[in-house]
Amino acid sequence: MSPASNTPDGPDAPAPAYRRLYEQLRAGILSGQLKAGSPLPASRRLAAEVGVSRNTVLAAFEQLDAEGYLDRRPGSGTYVADVLPEQMLTINHAPWTGIGADDGSGRLSHRGRAIADTRRMPLPEITGVPAEATAFQIGLPALDSFPADLWARMYGARLRQSTRDLMRYSDPRGYRPLREAIASYIGPARGIRCTADQVVIVSGSQQALEFCGRILLDPGDPAWIEDPCYLGAKAALISAGARLVPVPVDRKGIDVAAGIEREPSAKLAVLTPSYQFPLGVTLTLERRLALLDWAAQAGAWIVEDDYDNEFRYRGRPLVALQAIDKHRRVIYVGTFSKIMFPGLRLGYLITPTELVDGFAAAHLSTDMHAHLLDQAVLADFMEAGHFTRHLRRMRVLCSKRQQLLVAEATRRLGNRLRIEDPNGGLHLVGWLPEGHDDQAVAERAARQRLHLWPLSTHCVEADLPPALLLGYAGIKERDIGDGVATLDRILRAS
Repeated sequence: MSPASNTPDGPDAPAPAYRRLYEQLRAGILSGQLKAGSPLPASRRLAAEVGVSRNTVLAAFEQLDAEGYLDRRPGSGTYVADVLPEQMLTINHAPWTGIGADDGSGRLSHRGRAIADTRRMPLPEITGVPAEATAFQIGLPALDSFPADLWARMYGARLRQSTRDLMRYSDPRGYRPLREAIASYIGPARGIRCTADQVVIVSGSQQALEFCGRILLDPGDPAWIEDPCYLGAKAALISAGARLVPVPVDRKGIDVAAGIEREPSAKLAVLTPSYQFPLGVTLTLERRLALLDWAAQAGAWIVEDDYDNEFRYRGRPLVALQAIDKHRRVIYVGTFSKIMFPGLRLGYLITPTELVDGFAAAHLSTDMHAHLLDQAVLADFMEAGHFTRHLRRMRVLCSKRQQLLVAEATRRLGNRLRIEDPNGGLHLVGWLPEGHDDQAVAERAARQRLHLWPLSTHCVEADLPPALLLGYAGIKERDIGDGVATLDRILRAS
């Protein structure tokens, strides 16, 4: 242990001597070097051994005693506590050794098991999302270019200005200024006609999909889902007890005629018309009109999940399906996860007026409302013009990263992975040669710290060629080339 020294105060000054001694003793206790119930040296002896004053030792002992690490016995000495404070915070149980024969499925309902299956990671080697994005994670925006310092300043300013107001319960539809900012933004950006009263703030688009299933469907009701599909949409429909009707997707988007043939009386259709997830195709105008006509005739609702339409790199942004809906059958779902950052957990619904109360009630029955402080800061961010400027920068940056990935993959991989060059989005599809197992390739890549997502995971009934989803928006340029090189080695060995 280092002896005490006199050092100036300040943010960079070393911790006081008693604190450094406390940290060393606590580390020894937690590591087992100082065992439970064992005696500690007398304060005078320990002070002499480490070269500090006795008062320093007594201060360290007092801190450890206050936190429950020591048992001080008058007339006997000081001992390491038999039960450490960390043990008081955990349940005493046998170590978990893996799923084994009982994977917990017997404790879940049929619906619970189906939900768990839709959300299961297809890459068993990846036990969590790494702190730094690895090539080629999907669903991540360019976090390295987010104006974090500006966001932090605005966060602090908002907290100082209105602390008490943001501590109360709020309107379950969300913070009014944010709803107004969204209504002002979404009209010019997507052609959507709405007022702030039709906007409901939610904790991300996944919660929006859950709400749609809960308030628009009864158990057993049929619901269309794209095939291949977004797994979150599949989980939300299963959670609502819906009977899934997988509808094939081709180069024109969801096949409306096939959906009508399979289940003309479906109560709900969930789709991603602007940039279909996962294939990246755009629903044609002819099919959009056919879809809207079917919904009007069948009395069905359409959930338009517009998760990343802001990222369109060629041509003008597409008009939303909601914008051409004359019958008010479309519920529009937007998210800030792909523009800002996923940890923000804010999204929104734009609903026909008659559904607003239902969605507000759904919020009240779960978490009351989304995090109010985050809503307020985001409203400030949008009203000051920072959101629009950030989005412009992200479009340029993500377009460059997409072009770099397409160029590198075309140059290095050849016919081992056929890349389609999309006109937008945050990921692209790489088609493997026939006979390959995309899940097996993804698992081999995971062992090389390469994050690839197999297309087959998203198929309900569709029998598509093997393919991989490659995200690029959250990957720095220098890592794209290295990722393609690693993928090249993996595919050559396949």
